Amino acid sequence: MLALPVAGVVAGNGAGGDYATLPGGSFRSALDYEDIPGNVRVAPFAMMKRPVTNGEFLAFVQANPQWRRDRVPSVMAEQRYLSHWAGPLELGTDATAAQPVVQVSWFAAAAYCEARGARLPSWNEWEYAAAADETRRDARKDPVWRERILAWYSRPSSSALPRAGLQTPNAYGVQDLHGLVWEWTDDYSSLLVAVDSRKQGDPDNARFCGAGALSMDDRDNYAVLMRVAMLSSLDAPDTTANLGFRCVKDLP
Repeated sequence: MLALPVAGVVAGNGAGGDYATLPGGSFRSALDYEDIPGNVRVAPFAMMKRPVTNGEFLAFVQANPQWRRDRVPSVMAEQRYLSHWAGPLELGTDATAAQPVVQVSWFAAAAYCEARGARLPSWNEWEYAAAADETRRDARKDPVWRERILAWYSRPSSSALPRAGLQTPNAYGVQDLHGLVWEWTDDYSSLLVAVDSRKQGDPDNARFCGAGALSMDDRDNYAVLMRVAMLSSLDAPDTTANLGFRCVKDLP
């Protein structure tokens, strides 16, 4: 594991510091792991109710200046890192304090969570939380709910982001998992799916790192497939204008 340069815990409890407790349990993953088919066990954990905001990430950068965009090593973040900010320590009109932070690399997101005594969620933890709608802990079989998510994916991402925390909380009390920004997961690089669906589950694909070959157990769940395709296309220093993150904590 590459050591991340972190210099202390960020003080304060902004919107992103408010956690919801998720009970965990047996979870039917939409991905069919080659060594763990079907159900996976998710331990209880706490998840930030909302994505990390520009204001919160600015506080982190101020406390950890090695993560300023004019100081961060290129191996940790590409040139678009925080490029929408007015300056290394200034948000400006294109990045208000309440909007979710984007243009942030995996390395920077992981360092932020570590500085708060937390970590990035695993794919299974994020999907477990994201399977819930406003009243049900698992709404994935509801075609209306799935179409609502796909409708957001189909919209252009050039418009200004709304502030974090506007959506109705889901059944766990978590907001903005769909319809605001994509989000990093800790194990994003192990979500490998062949472009040709006929090759999904092919043992020749098991040479990849992490979880190895993955295939879609529920191939009608296009929203999950799009999340897999998005995350697996990235490298850790990459940033995009619609990709943010939130942190999770292990529970005793």
